[in-house]
Amino acid sequence: MFKFSVYALISVLVLVFILPFIYTVSPYELNPQKILQSPSLEHLFGTDRLGRDVLARVLEGGQTSLIIGFLAALISSMVGLFIGINAGYFKGKVDKSITIIIDLFLTFPTFFLLLALVSYIQASAVILIIVISITGWMGMARLIRSESFAISNKPFIKILNISGVPKLKIIFKYFAPLLAPIFLISFTFGVGGSILAESGLSFLGLGINPPDMSWGSLLSDGKAVIDIAWWVAFFPGLMIFIITFCLMQISDFLQAKANQKEII
Repeated sequence: MFKFSVYALISVLVLVFILPFIYTVSPYELNPQKILQSPSLEHLFGTDRLGRDVLARVLEGGQTSLIIGFLAALISSMVGLFIGINAGYFKGKVDKSITIIIDLFLTFPTFFLLLALVSYIQASAVILIIVISITGWMGMARLIRSESFAISNKPFIKILNISGVPKLKIIFKYFAPLLAPIFLISFTFGVGGSILAESGLSFLGLGINPPDMSWGSLLSDGKAVIDIAWWVAFFPGLMIFIITFCLMQISDFLQAKANQKEII
């Protein structure tokens, strides 16, 4: 299942970012003569209620969703890594302060916090990346904090501290490599969560605004005609499912491997 997930993920990424150079149909072109046409050789994914090619729109929207998902997950993971290492390494008052901040953020359900933030801001790709990053770093921070505590208690770390080795050098040279597996697992999990968060906001009309598009906004457009044109909502929904499923499978595989190494 891991290999299948990797191949499927790579295939979707290639299709979304490479195929538009070959399949040059405009995702914005209106055609009143081709409204809600079912999938065919001319339009593989059919057309929407304005006669636009659904395949071209899925590819264009996929670029937005994937860029937002990967960048938001990367930023939130880096923030969580930085905060978690500081909490686990320095302990004491630093750890208590960080724990309070994490608990404060976790008090609010993540998606409702997203809704609250986006409701007062004109949404765009950049804004969504920032907002999703702000609400997505807590899980990574808690994992890294817990592991950093264990690492900081290891004998060689105590020897390095007694020897007067600079703290930054200890963190980057010794902590970071040991925390890399956890970071990678959390990052892959976070990408799927970020894509779902963006899709959910866009589906509710609080994310990407026309004429820009994402898989979530395309799914929202298709819900109005789902009874008579299933393909308009089906294909962007299928892309969201494939990406998130593959990322979750990859994350589970990496976590299983990491657990095996810990047991050994």
